[in-house]
Amino acid sequence: MSGHPMEKTTLTQFLLALVGALIPVLIVAFLIFKLVMGIMATHVGGDDPKAVAEEIAKRLKPVGEVAIGEAKPDAAGVVDGKKVFESICQACHATGAAGAPKVGDKSAWGPRIGQGKDTLFKHATAGFTGKSGTMPAKGGNPALSDAEIKAAVDYMVGLSK
Repeated sequence: MSGHPMEKTTLTQFLLALVGALIPVLIVAFLIFKLVMGIMATHVGGDDPKAVAEEIAKRLKPVGEVAIGEAKPDAAGVVDGKKVFESICQACHATGAAGAPKVGDKSAWGPRIGQGKDTLFKHATAGFTGKSGTMPAKGGNPALSDAEIKAAVDYMVGLSK
């Protein structure tokens, strides 16, 4: 060993070194905390709990929504089948999705119309799986009334004869 012995560190020197090392760490932690809180206050709405709750709800809201229209009876109690078709049925019956017969396609609708309207109403209301595709019950919208289903079927049959 060399001729210079190491000096012993006193408790005071140790505490001063410890405080000197912790002060910059605490300052950095404090500044990061202030930065984060400032960003949150700017983006979330500050101290107003209602604004914060609204902002959180907006951020959690799904990217897209499905809006399904309703075709309620008019003053005479008649449901407009065209409105029901345009709001629900055309998603499949205008494109042929899931094997749905396209409105106006006489060859696809002919055998179905030949079974009678009662069968068409039953399949449209309760759902049906056949050789060429699947018809979900009430077009996938359980809120539709039987009158709306019948009006839509009548409308599609009228365009497909």
